[in-house]
Amino acid sequence: METLNNFKEIKIDSPVDIIIGQIRDLIISGELVPGDKLPPERKLSEKLGISRSYVREAIKKLEFYGIVKTHPQSGTVIAGLGITALEGLITDVLKMEGSDFHSLIETRLILEAQTAKFAAIRRTESDIEELEEALSLYEAKVKVGEQAIDEDLLFHIKIAESSKNNVLKSLMLIVTPDILTHFTKHNVCGGGKPFGALQEHKEILEHIKNQDPEMAEKAMINHLSDIINKK
Repeated sequence: METLNNFKEIKIDSPVDIIIGQIRDLIISGELVPGDKLPPERKLSEKLGISRSYVREAIKKLEFYGIVKTHPQSGTVIAGLGITALEGLITDVLKMEGSDFHSLIETRLILEAQTAKFAAIRRTESDIEELEEALSLYEAKVKVGEQAIDEDLLFHIKIAESSKNNVLKSLMLIVTPDILTHFTKHNVCGGGKPFGALQEHKEILEHIKNQDPEMAEKAMINHLSDIINKK
C-alpha cells in the first residue's frame, strides 16, 4: 500500500482545456495581445483537427470569464486586461486546485463585501436592470431544482461590474469560479440552501437599489459567511 501511495492520478485534459491552454501559451509568449482577433471557429477547428463544438465551448468559457470578447461584426478578440492578469486568470480556469481552500473562501468574502458596498454607492439604473435580469435567471433555475452555477456567478459578476472597480472584478473572477464549482461538486449547498441563497441575493440587490452601502456589505457578508467553515 505504501508503494501505491507514490503514484499520482493521471488526468487527461479535455479538448476544450487544450484549446484554452494553447491560447494561454500564445498570450504568455506575446504572440497574442489584448485586442488581437482570434481566427474564426471553422478555421480553428480545421487547424486543430477537432469538432467546432469544442472550439465554440472553449471560446464561450473564455468569454464568460472575461478573457475574450465576441463582437457580432468583428469576431472574437483578446480582452483588454494586462498580460499578467490574463495569464493568471486562464491558469485558474484550467487548474481548479484550491490548495488552501479556506484562504480562498476568506479572500472571496473580503472582495465581495467590498464590491457590494461600492455597487450600492456607484450603481446606475442600467446596472440595476442587469442585476435584476441575472437574478431572474438564477431564480428560474433554482425553482425547477436545476444547478445554477453560471447564473450564481453571473449575479456576483454583475455586482462587481456595478462597483466600477475593474481590479476588484478581476480578482473576484480568479477566486469565485473555483469555490462555486467545489461546493456544487461536494453538494455543500444541497437541501434548501439554494432557496436560502436566492432570498439572500434578493436582499443584497434591494440594498444596492436603495444605495445603502453598509447594509449591502452586511448582506453580502451574511450571504457568504456560512461557507467559511466548510472546506
